[in-house]
Amino acid sequence: MVVFAAQGDPRRTMALLWRRADQAEVRPGPRPTLSADAIVEAAVAVADAEGMAGLSMRAVGERLGRTAMALYTYVADKSELLDLMYDHVHGELGAGPAEDWRAGVTAWAEELWAFYLRHPWVLHVSMARPVLGPNELDSAERLLRVLEPAALPGPVLRGVVSQLNYLVQGAARMVTDSRRAARETGQSDEDWWYARSAELVEVAPDFGARYPLLTLLESNKDVTPNETVPYMEHEARSSFEVGLRVLLDGIEAARLTGG
Repeated sequence: MVVFAAQGDPRRTMALLWRRADQAEVRPGPRPTLSADAIVEAAVAVADAEGMAGLSMRAVGERLGRTAMALYTYVADKSELLDLMYDHVHGELGAGPAEDWRAGVTAWAEELWAFYLRHPWVLHVSMARPVLGPNELDSAERLLRVLEPAALPGPVLRGVVSQLNYLVQGAARMVTDSRRAARETGQSDEDWWYARSAELVEVAPDFGARYPLLTLLESNKDVTPNETVPYMEHEARSSFEVGLRVLLDGIEAARLTGG
């Protein structure tokens, strides 16, 4: 489920994001007894618990003990609410300075990884159209500050920033998808793989000869060190760590060669 942010009225939504009360549209209605901030916090709690599919104006209203209609005095619609939610949770990100750019990037990536696992619904908001709120932009600025000592050329820096975000998002999405699959199907990753692997042996007895490189790759994978960690979560975490090391080594190489 992919959701595109920033679908509401640009002037009104940007004014709310940046707390420009002088530019936000004032809607007629009863004397305010709520606030946009309270509605956003309730909506985040709903999305954290129920996922994007469970997010609705009605569900948020019920959490606040109000009707859905009571929320429209503060937010225009669900699309505008999503923008405010997205930027609000990004305010949790704030990795501080590190000893060097490599340690700084690692801290940034680890923080973002944990952030996505706390708020998996954020992963469903497409990066194609950013919200352009202050917290979202602050997060981007912090990563650039961390990378500044690496002195990468502009085009290389843009690529590095994109790849770092793709890496963390992709690995975190695998974890959240794995958890969702287990909840919705009632079958663990291990049980799913075991059932289909057994059938694969039957229908493709020549699998090893037909796919020698895949077979070698699978034989070299890590064994889950903790049985309480589901298979795909372990795989995703391992991929995240390896991918991050490779990207950091690539950044170092780019520094030494001038990009």
